Amino acid sequence: MVERSGPDRPAPSNDDQETGDRDRGDRDRGDRDRGDRDRGDRDRGDRDTGGTEAGEKGDEGGSGGESTLTVLIAGGANAAIGVLKLVAGLLTGSSAMLAEAAHSVADTTTEGLLLAALRRSARRPDRRHPFGYGKERFFWALIAAVSIFVSGGVFAIYEGITTILGESAEQTLAWVAYGVLGISFLLEGTSWLQSVRQIRGEAAADETTFFPWLRATDDPTVKTVFFEDSAALIGLVIAFAGVGLHQLTGSGIWDGIASLLIGLLLAGVAYILGRTNKGLLIGRQANLRLVTALRRALQDRSEVEAVVDLLTMQLGTDSVLLCARLDFDDALGAADVERACVEIDAELRERYTDLAEIFLEPVPRTDPVMRGRVLDRYGRTLAPDV
Repeated sequence: MVERSGPDRPAPSNDDQETGDRDRGDRDRGDRDRGDRDRGDRDRGDRDTGGTEAGEKGDEGGSGGESTLTVLIAGGANAAIGVLKLVAGLLTGSSAMLAEAAHSVADTTTEGLLLAALRRSARRPDRRHPFGYGKERFFWALIAAVSIFVSGGVFAIYEGITTILGESAEQTLAWVAYGVLGISFLLEGTSWLQSVRQIRGEAAADETTFFPWLRATDDPTVKTVFFEDSAALIGLVIAFAGVGLHQLTGSGIWDGIASLLIGLLLAGVAYILGRTNKGLLIGRQANLRLVTALRRALQDRSEVEAVVDLLTMQLGTDSVLLCARLDFDDALGAADVERACVEIDAELRERYTDLAEIFLEPVPRTDPVMRGRVLDRYGRTLAPDV
């Protein structure tokens, strides 16, 4: 059938116009309904992903609860031990026992600061702190390291030097010191075993071993407790040797040397913990395994031709900020790139629950300014084919 055109074609009637208007209206309403349904599906998908992530975060919250338990056990043990050591130091006149009492006071103060860190860092993001309060855990852990040095290390070093340079005092009731040291070793050992158990569990969950996990962890609380308790056990052995040599030789110099060694031990632990928390506060990148996995996941996307730059930062314990600059396929339109960014965001959040914020920026990989920034930071480009 040949359609007529030109002057021979009859003009459309009013009924035809009304029918056309109704058809266009139906199509418009259908498009709007489909758009609403698509947006609703995306919203529900986002909520479902968020729910899954929240559930997994809730499971990870067990780790936070275990950290709290570890800190509470350590705090209770140190408080009891501190009282015993102080009494023993006053009764025996041993500078090593007094140094150990100062050590326990420092450790107890540290546990209080770590509890504050756990509580304050758990607050949700708000208008003034849109990335959350996770770094408060690093700050209070840094203050705890300073506390170990000031209230424990400095006093022990001072007591040791004073004893070595001063007149030798007579030691009395040495058996009291031995009894307190034995009880302290048992209590400190209990706390130490709890921290070791948690570290082993966390390392197994991350598919790594004890010491690599300890070096790379972003949870300063359990690391602080482990180092504190390890130093405490070593300090007890040193104090035992100091008291024993004082009793055998009658010279208080051994007591002073033991006190001095305990102070240096505490100073070393404070330095290690302070350096760790300084790096986290400044803005340390995420675990290298996570960074590598994120880069691989982005490169595997069909829409992405190259990962130009990849930046991560620890916002807190189990909380990571990701910024990725990607060179998308030039055949994609603006709407396709937007849709791809939304899908990539959802996929990464589902697979890697530590990701708190994700920023994706489309950039050309041939841009010289961008290449220069990457080279300045890493010494090479992330995309080897550029």
